[in-house]
Amino acid sequence: MTNNPLINQNAMSRKISFPDEPDTHIIDVNQLTVTSTRSSMGNILIEGDLTKKRRLVAKDGKVNIQHTKLRQPERYLADIFTTLVDIKWRWNLLIFSLVYTGSWFAFSVAWWLIALAHGDLVESNYKDPDFVPCAYNVHSWWTAFLYSLETQTTIGYGFRGMTDQCWPGFIVIIVQSVVSCMIDAAMIGCMFAKIARPKKRAETLMFSKNAVITKRDGKLRLVMRIADVRKTHILSAQVQAKLIQRKTTEEGEVIPLHYDDVQVGIHQDVSHIFLVWPLEIEHIIDEHSPFYEMSKDDIENSYFELIVFLEGIVEQTGMTVQKRTSYLPDEILWGHRFDHSIVQIGKNDYKIDFSKFNKTIEMPTTPKLSAKDLDDGVCEEENKNTKVNGTRFTMVPIPEDEDLMKIESAL
Repeated sequence: MTNNPLINQNAMSRKISFPDEPDTHIIDVNQLTVTSTRSSMGNILIEGDLTKKRRLVAKDGKVNIQHTKLRQPERYLADIFTTLVDIKWRWNLLIFSLVYTGSWFAFSVAWWLIALAHGDLVESNYKDPDFVPCAYNVHSWWTAFLYSLETQTTIGYGFRGMTDQCWPGFIVIIVQSVVSCMIDAAMIGCMFAKIARPKKRAETLMFSKNAVITKRDGKLRLVMRIADVRKTHILSAQVQAKLIQRKTTEEGEVIPLHYDDVQVGIHQDVSHIFLVWPLEIEHIIDEHSPFYEMSKDDIENSYFELIVFLEGIVEQTGMTVQKRTSYLPDEILWGHRFDHSIVQIGKNDYKIDFSKFNKTIEMPTTPKLSAKDLDDGVCEEENKNTKVNGTRFTMVPIPEDEDLMKIESAL
């Protein structure tokens, strides 16, 4: 009597094991979780679904990458402007406050030293009506700080002011004015750049929750839906797609994140789109497609991530905006199409019903074979093979009275 293997799933690996056998055989299947039954005839039946993995790109476009063990953090300081634009608002406000306050305190020390050297801090001097100080009403450290603040911010209350009695004051006021202009330019420029970023404009660009594979004009096509909900649309919009998956080279080198370009567009060869109403972006699954040899079962039992980019120019600012999303195999619906009733023709205009944006309709007539099998004329009844990790295995009934063979002998 054969035993079914158990799936041992932990945080570090995905394994198949046969605990009831004297010699337990364990195979790390890495990207795929499967349930496998084995017979002595060398036949293997695979059934299972995709292992839940972290996304490289989240549905909202955030990239799930953490940089660790960076031994040269000064690289961020070399491009301080971009660093200030990228950090969160709370850190921006904290840095701005510290820079301004620090400069006020630094120059207040300079004014206090000048007053000290000139004798302005001596009580008998600053109370003497005939005594002319370097700066009026600067006779303590706090009054020096207030004078520094008023000078740098050009408040000009009229109570404190510079005189012509000491030349060091001229140098300090010139330096402070120049430094003040530089700080204002940097801080205000950084604030404006952060506010004007087109990141929020991407919130009004939409991708469909699922992608679909359907047959159109005799070809299998991978289709996604995109839309812009604003009435002011982005210019020169274009769409790109990358297929991310693990790859093993002929020499045995394992590339964990290998990507292939996936040609997408309205007609695949045209990536620029006129995004005024919801559009269906398609990829024709032909001999140049990475999906060419993948059937419905192959996609369901594979692990990859399809990342889609939508880029365009914001009409109001002229800046480039990018919207990203990704699709895992369980988010690609084979044999479905999108509901075209999202566009409704009115008397004087067209109406878009966004409640149907993600709605799909099942198409039972869509073949479950790969595009290659369809091009080769293979019938679905003849397709009794299933493919796992690039190797095909024939699915046949398994004798119940046979012992399990070592699973590594078949791989």
